Amino acid sequence: MFLTVIFWGHATRAAEEPAPPAHAPESENAAKRRVKEFLALLDAKDIAEFKKYIGENFTPLFKAMPMERHLEFFGAIRDITGGLDLESLESPAPNQVLAHCKARLSGRIITLEMRLEAKPPHRIAALSSRASKPSSTSKKRSDDEIKQELQTLLQKLADANVFSGTVLLARDGVPIFEGAYGIANKDFDVPNQIDTKFNLGSMNKMFTAVAVAQLVERDKLSFDDPLSKYLPEFPDAEGAKKIQIKHLLSHTAGLGPYFSRAWQQSSRNLYRSVDDQMKRAAADEKLLFEPGSRHRYSNTGMLVAGKVIEIASGQDYYEYVRENIYQPAGMVNSDSYEVDKVNKNMAVGYEKHYDENGVWYQNNLLEHSMRGGPQGGGYSTVHDLLAFDRALRGNKLVSAESVKLLLSAKPELNSPGYGYGFQVDEKQKLAGHGGGFLGINSNLDMFLDSGWTAVVMSNYGRGAMIPQQTMRELVLANSSATPATGQ
Repeated sequence: MFLTVIFWGHATRAAEEPAPPAHAPESENAAKRRVKEFLALLDAKDIAEFKKYIGENFTPLFKAMPMERHLEFFGAIRDITGGLDLESLESPAPNQVLAHCKARLSGRIITLEMRLEAKPPHRIAALSSRASKPSSTSKKRSDDEIKQELQTLLQKLADANVFSGTVLLARDGVPIFEGAYGIANKDFDVPNQIDTKFNLGSMNKMFTAVAVAQLVERDKLSFDDPLSKYLPEFPDAEGAKKIQIKHLLSHTAGLGPYFSRAWQQSSRNLYRSVDDQMKRAAADEKLLFEPGSRHRYSNTGMLVAGKVIEIASGQDYYEYVRENIYQPAGMVNSDSYEVDKVNKNMAVGYEKHYDENGVWYQNNLLEHSMRGGPQGGGYSTVHDLLAFDRALRGNKLVSAESVKLLLSAKPELNSPGYGYGFQVDEKQKLAGHGGGFLGINSNLDMFLDSGWTAVVMSNYGRGAMIPQQTMRELVLANSSATPATGQ
């Protein structure tokens, strides 16, 4: 049993149960009928009818999920797509159908996957959605065509309240498109501006990795240093000897996610420094696998790298990054601001929810940290992130050799899609980082062989996904590359 919403990399899912046995009576026709019924429900926008449909047409196990999960799924698809038009159907296995549909709002292709019970009445046993192939061709476009296409799409998304945030697309460091949409603070109806500060989520990891590379160049540490040289008891004496600095930066150290249940149940006011956050991590951290043997995304690993920066540099982490990255790069609106203090022109994050009354918004002020850290949670602007890209690839922060090291995947560490602090797609010559949390969704794409930079920042959870993927496809088409088909 599963209920999933996936749009360009974001997923929310319930616990899976084994799929029904492969058995094929007239279930293929039944699956197609069920898909058409679901699309009709989306068009009707009638929550009462959808609830009735669940009761009559879902398997007992599937409909036993909390009703709010079903309504969130239904509402999110309806809201984000503006409705779906069926393009084609395929049945890759008995009792399964894939419905490729065009989203009316964005024109993108969304695939609905539906699985049915094997025997009549062939009730729905599983339902999910995901982004599929781009609907547009890969033709090259002029700057004016790119600007018009982005402006049209973003305005449609903003008018439908699917996107709120800022977008910037630049070539060789010069913006060819930028825009601000939506509301920064819904309580006072304050609009977003191009210099509005948005939460970076995990994008802080790039700054942490660059700081480590700077200290390596200054002979303050080495990528091969054991963690025990700086933190001899973290996570324990044996683990500290096995973990190397490069493992922290590539998510191969065997450390955990940091945002544990204990963190969720504790006061956000407790975490305002790297040491504060390290206390939380040390309370329940343990080595999950042999360092270098696997890739497992770890916020704890990047937090620990931040503490190593403090020890090696003799400076507070925030001061070091401010003086050695933000200032030389010209990032005047970036920092790990304390959110319970006055911070001008800063967007409030909102998570959209769907229930019987429609759409409602929850701000993330009590969900997020009071202050970000080495692993994420700082703030920046689209212009500052462009400045960071210019400074990094212009070798103003570290040498060209170090830039290449940071932006290269590390298959030797079992990290084929991640370098040191940067997500990497070597096939498409793409590096950068994204960030997401409740009410947070931002992304920086650096196109390494063409000089393009794409930045999108949103104060809606999942809000950046469609603009990010659209810009990626436009750039790759203009670079004579094959567009990505989702993340």
